[in-house]
Amino acid sequence: MRLLIGLVMTMATVSAQAEWCEVITFDNPAGVQWSADASDWDDGHAFMTRIIAGGGHINSVARVDLPMATSTSFASGSTTGRTATLVWSIDPAQPADPLDRIKSEKLYGSVKPSYDGIGKTYMGREISQVMGHLGAGWLERPEREQEEGTNILVEMMDVEPGDVIADIGSGTGYFTLRLAPRVPGGKVIGVDIQPQMNAILEENARKQGIKNVETVLGKIDDAGIPPNTVDIVLFVDAYHEFSHPWEMKRSLLRALKPGGHVVLVEYRKEDPTVMIKPLHKMSQAQARREFEAAGFNWITTHHELPQQHVLIFRKPVVEEPQAAAG
Repeated sequence: MRLLIGLVMTMATVSAQAEWCEVITFDNPAGVQWSADASDWDDGHAFMTRIIAGGGHINSVARVDLPMATSTSFASGSTTGRTATLVWSIDPAQPADPLDRIKSEKLYGSVKPSYDGIGKTYMGREISQVMGHLGAGWLERPEREQEEGTNILVEMMDVEPGDVIADIGSGTGYFTLRLAPRVPGGKVIGVDIQPQMNAILEENARKQGIKNVETVLGKIDDAGIPPNTVDIVLFVDAYHEFSHPWEMKRSLLRALKPGGHVVLVEYRKEDPTVMIKPLHKMSQAQARREFEAAGFNWITTHHELPQQHVLIFRKPVVEEPQAAAG
């Protein structure tokens, strides 16, 4: 509270004219500091981007009526412990959601490619190579259910008959076709960036007589699903391969209905007995860091599967920052 009062008093000296401004608080584990000579929107964007790149996330957003100059932009920030605060004048040309103002290219780094990696880093991990359509047989192997407990996962999802489910990185449709009969009044959307995978899924659906399935040829940075149309987003051993994870998560946050859920399934990096290539595993801590940074709320983590953990995230019911009483 002292920090916020100090920032407000600083801003009050700028002008006697009242304008809306935005107050954003962050969890800031990297301890990103506000630059002494920073003062405008661009500086605010850079500050927020560094916090997110460091594994931080937004805790709260409020709009308040404060004395602000109308002729120039204004931004001020501060850090105390793990908490950072950014106060800036509202630019009408900027998106309403602060996370849509992130300079996403600043979230990525590069390293010498390791075995099975692409040399691109995101929040401290190297992104893995994509398993191509030539690996389709491995997805449909007969022993998969026993090895991974896929039947347990389907039951765990507890879908409703009218749900719309997006299976991201759907591949051959292993889960798409198991979930479709459970949503007779809804549908399952199989999203993949490889047209060959979509063709296999469509043929498998035709052979099984399943009608409530559709495929979408996604892009590397956009799932291609309309806003607020999906109840559940499912990732099974796919997210770690995304070359543009920030953009994809933001795309899917928009696609989800308010209160909709993400079911993220990844091989447990914490478990050395899981004999999967290192870049194709993800720790619970890393997964939470990446999804919470993009605006999702973590709900719980399930550990019932033999080799994978299942993390459940939720899209906030209220996305837009609410104006405080003036």
